[in-house]
Amino acid sequence: MNKPLTYISLFSSAGVGCFGFKQNGFECIATNEILTKRLKIQVFNNKCKYDTGYLDGDISTKEIKNKLFEEIKKWQAEYKIYEPDVIIATPPCQGMSVANHKKNEELTRNSLVVESIKITKEVNPKFFIFENVRAFLNTTCTDIDGMEKTIEEAIKLNLGGHYNILFKVVNFKDYGSNSSRTRTLVIGVRKDLQNISPFDIFPEKQKPKTLRKLFKGLEELNEMGQISQSDIFHSFREYNPKMLPWIENLKEGESAFQNTEKERIPHQIKDGKIVFNESKNGDKYARWYWDREGPCVHTRNDILSSQNTVHPSENRVFSIRELMLTMSIPDTFQWSNTSTEKLNNLSILEKKMFLKLGVPYGRAFRSNLSLVPLKRISTAIPNALKQVT
Repeated sequence: MNKPLTYISLFSSAGVGCFGFKQNGFECIATNEILTKRLKIQVFNNKCKYDTGYLDGDISTKEIKNKLFEEIKKWQAEYKIYEPDVIIATPPCQGMSVANHKKNEELTRNSLVVESIKITKEVNPKFFIFENVRAFLNTTCTDIDGMEKTIEEAIKLNLGGHYNILFKVVNFKDYGSNSSRTRTLVIGVRKDLQNISPFDIFPEKQKPKTLRKLFKGLEELNEMGQISQSDIFHSFREYNPKMLPWIENLKEGESAFQNTEKERIPHQIKDGKIVFNESKNGDKYARWYWDREGPCVHTRNDILSSQNTVHPSENRVFSIRELMLTMSIPDTFQWSNTSTEKLNNLSILEKKMFLKLGVPYGRAFRSNLSLVPLKRISTAIPNALKQVT
């Protein structure tokens, strides 16, 4: 217990989900992300002790795997830490998500979870945490032996001999997150840790805050392009003005497709005629509620046409600051190598340029793992380990 607690994060995006481990004093041996621009956000937050801990690339390749094991050897040599405490993995979920209509083409991508299984098996951490969409466990993957199995079967077959494993579908809003997010959580505890079970580190239930409470004190933004003087990350993201009539009269919980006036229903003009947009999901162009927790933050949280992105009373999508509040991301989290204080002192033109080019909307902002439940797991782990020692 005198040594630092450590973790490895795979498919970590911008590092939002596992940031709670850093907040609780864990050292990050290595973090992997295939897109450089997302990994840079982790660098801005000094996630790893060593620069070589940021693994930029495809973890399924020999090159990146070798870099991972080199980092582990470094910690073995310098700190006598022969096995990381935790591996966290959130492999891409495009093949499993209900929002994806090309699932049958995603078997290879789904099999990225098998890379997580293989690495976990070889590294032998005390704990592992896998997280993904509701359909995760029943989704087919190509296992290590080349046979197609459900992901749950692959995890049990490859890791069940050495780990006690808990499979659970939860909504993170019930465990401290301020936004609704139903996910599959898989927690493994190595069997030689005889006094610890996955239930010992599972987060306790906690009610979420409503948006009315979360957003209390935030400046109203009613003009297109408006930026709060005190917070660059609280701004009115611009959109095509023709869309304003589609959402301006919506009440909480209503979608623009429920409008009765034709010109207020999402549409395009083709050859002089109105062609209505398709409504595949009832939560597109939809205004959210004041007295509920935040909606699930989807990949395209920056556009009106995505799912439940419209502010409860203002005619815009949620600002970055509002999204941070719903996802429980602390003010100290850095989205840029320039401090928020310096960004707030930029001219209005410079601020708009930064928000256009450097803003973390979209997939980089979205976290697979929810920060608060995972942080609470990281709080429970050292307490559980004391039982072993």
